[in-house]
Amino acid sequence: MTLQASLVSSDLDEETARAEIYGLLFALYYAPPSAELFEKLKVAVTQAPAAGALLEASWGELVGAARRLSQEAVAREYDALFGGVGRPEVYLFGSHYLSGFLNEKPLAALRTDLESLGLTRDETMAETEDHIAYLCEVMRYLIAGDDVEVANLTRQSEFFAHHLQPWAGALCDAIAACPKADFYRSVAGFTQAFIHVEAQGFDMLA
Repeated sequence: MTLQASLVSSDLDEETARAEIYGLLFALYYAPPSAELFEKLKVAVTQAPAAGALLEASWGELVGAARRLSQEAVAREYDALFGGVGRPEVYLFGSHYLSGFLNEKPLAALRTDLESLGLTRDETMAETEDHIAYLCEVMRYLIAGDDVEVANLTRQSEFFAHHLQPWAGALCDAIAACPKADFYRSVAGFTQAFIHVEAQGFDMLA
């Protein structure tokens, strides 16, 4: 799977917009934003990037944070929150929130489900598959992929319910509570709002 990271424009259809948001979250959580992505954030319109006013406030805060801070400051913040030697300030891995430990049963279950989807870990990625960025990229693929046997609403709903929804909120809360968070507090707020919208949408399908 590869990501063409870009921002979402208001003229995109809902499914494309959802895929683009997951792509954006992948880019923001996997590494500090590139110069190109950061510039796009700074000039983005402060309106909901997908249908529904629930995202508008958190999107505006994210864009506002990008305009207020430098790319260098955001890169330092990313390293302070998620990097470093030893225990990071905030873990980005689902197993930590679901079991209290890294590389535990939730990761094994995730790998089984990824195999059933015909997906394998990109060897260029140093992180395990339960990294929030990886899961966002899987969701993007399940929305935008060409294989309708895999890329469909049923698969999206199941994967979201099993591997993202149970812990994404706890991750966002951990980021928001960290004194070192600034830009990524706004990223967490936007993530929290988007996950809520996604959960509501999937509930309507049940």
